[in-house]
Amino acid sequence: MDGPASVAAGNGMSKEGDGFLSRVSERAKATRLGNITAARSVADAVRTSLGPRGMDKMVQTETGDVLVTNDGATILEKMNVQHPAAKTLVQLSKAQDIEAGDGTTSVVVICGALLEASLELLEIGIHPTIISECFQIGLDKSMGVLESMSSPVDLENREELVRAASTSLNSKVVAQHASLLAPLSVDAVLSIAGDERQGADLRNIRIVKKLAGTVDETELIPGLLLNQSAESGASGPTRIEKAKIALIQFQLSPPKTDMENSVVVQDYAAMDRILKEERTYILQLVKKIKCR
Repeated sequence: MDGPASVAAGNGMSKEGDGFLSRVSERAKATRLGNITAARSVADAVRTSLGPRGMDKMVQTETGDVLVTNDGATILEKMNVQHPAAKTLVQLSKAQDIEAGDGTTSVVVICGALLEASLELLEIGIHPTIISECFQIGLDKSMGVLESMSSPVDLENREELVRAASTSLNSKVVAQHASLLAPLSVDAVLSIAGDERQGADLRNIRIVKKLAGTVDETELIPGLLLNQSAESGASGPTRIEKAKIALIQFQLSPPKTDMENSVVVQDYAAMDRILKEERTYILQLVKKIKCR
């Protein structure tokens, strides 16, 4: 009697275990489907902005500003994405922008297409590991094809670089100004690339936007540009050529005591003396800097 009883208990535990594994498997499938669906929704959002016939997107930021662009990285950056899988595609676009500076939309659209294909393979029972390994094989094959199609670029050939920049601008809002902006872009990058042309830190290029102007007024200014407006009420010069400019890391102001204290002014004459003393001190600092 002990034998059959133990066998019956064993069969019951086996059925419970199978049911638990089945529930875990269903939850895993639902989670996987949710991740793929969320990521594909992000890809679909930027899909129509890809290519020469791609449409611009009007994005309203959290502050209420309206932005018109077809740049994938910019669109995704301004989107309020909450799902973890969708955020992965946003990070993918940012990484592409940092690494290559272009293809931010293409990389998201390709990823969405791969996820759509993988969903079809999962539905027919192919294991995710096999799908991942096959994607890796496809990546290696694709890299070989791209290498065979590529051609070396002479970084000293400015005309070739300008043509490449013009091609990139053809899908942007400023495509009609490519003949002006492409040479400016190339000259700006070459000016910071150095003699060996090993690379350029694009953070050394600053773009200053001014209202009331047109794109045709865009110019490249070698050196440092300080975005400072002139005092409207001042009678001083507004243009100085070959000027000497000092970059000072401290504020030109009267010295302050280390300890907290207060000064009580009894009359206007005392206030006038304080202001004159401060002005004299600052003028002495300026004269010392000017002499050097």
